[in-house]
Amino acid sequence: MNIMRTLTIIAVGLFMTTASAQENVQPQVIISYEGKSVTTEGKTFTTLKELPITSVKNQYRSGTCWDFATLGYLESEILRKTGKTYDLCEMFVVNKDYMDCATHYVRMHGYSQISEGGSCEDVLEVIRQHGICPEEAMPAPGSLTGDSLANFKVFFPELERTVSSIVWNEGKLELNRFTTEEQAPLRNPAPKPHWQDSVQAVIDQYVGACPETFVYEGKMYTPKTFAESLGLDLNDYVSLTSYTHHPFNQWFVIESPYKWRLKPSYNIPIEQLMDILDQTLDAGYTVAWGGDVSGDFYRNQSLAYLPDGVTPTQEMRQEQWNNWEFTYDHVMLIYGKAVDEQGKPYYLVKNSWGTNYPYKGTWYMSRDYIALNTTYLFLNRHALSADLQKVVA
Repeated sequence: MNIMRTLTIIAVGLFMTTASAQENVQPQVIISYEGKSVTTEGKTFTTLKELPITSVKNQYRSGTCWDFATLGYLESEILRKTGKTYDLCEMFVVNKDYMDCATHYVRMHGYSQISEGGSCEDVLEVIRQHGICPEEAMPAPGSLTGDSLANFKVFFPELERTVSSIVWNEGKLELNRFTTEEQAPLRNPAPKPHWQDSVQAVIDQYVGACPETFVYEGKMYTPKTFAESLGLDLNDYVSLTSYTHHPFNQWFVIESPYKWRLKPSYNIPIEQLMDILDQTLDAGYTVAWGGDVSGDFYRNQSLAYLPDGVTPTQEMRQEQWNNWEFTYDHVMLIYGKAVDEQGKPYYLVKNSWGTNYPYKGTWYMSRDYIALNTTYLFLNRHALSADLQKVVA
């Protein structure tokens, strides 16, 4: 059974303001199901748990959900710990991470990927190695190219060409685009000296140069001292996953093109993973979610659940991962729990596609949908049981 093609998704037009146990009633809406438009009654949600988060952002025309979601997650962590609201700079992370990715590509002699995508671990590694700055310390996203938000339509192809030309004499990115060895471009004998300068110039041109120092709330910082001031322990965070092609209760690197840093996740059964998600939210911690929103998902939709009668299983997860039906293509922030009019559990999920959509940027995603389509959960290890904390320490 092709689960993604039979996924039921409803587009709704009533935005939500939530409070504990507050009801939100939708009007009649039109849904798309197996290519047919039908009318269905709206749903009613009761919010059971809603944790504080920062404002919804808009990644716009950039493949940086991993960046926006993870910084949003860290902002919620700071808010939980200190009560202070920060707006951390996504383009600082883009600048440093894309340079790191280019360096990895060259050191791998072109046998890796240059991609807009990434994962939660990328953001942590950037902050660990380079620090971070507030949004106001760099040019607003898109402003250097005459846009009002991040737009990588011109930027990223130029970055690809620049990085690829360092390795290949014809600037080709992948040998497997060619049918014979003779057609493939020749690898350059060695990178040119100071090749990093040309890559950094492209990045700085489109997203802005990272500041060496800046003033925030009347105090001078470097990116590293600012990161230190946030009160985060970057060793607190862990990635959990659930697949059977690796043993449970062990670490492994999820095989996804967007996880080029090869940071491992701890593998546990899906029932345990979902219990941890619920326990983490109940304990007052938000969770960054990496998973699949392909298939019938589009930007104007804010509600996802599986068809009646479909119960996600470990075997179903593995099958759709093995046959590429399921991908790792999006990262968002889970910040609450709700139930619909039938008592079925849902999660409140903060997206990074702006607020001009149903629920002003929040999605309702059913527990079953999350169970089937989660690649990994990224969370604070202190929300875990004492026994599991010891294992993932």
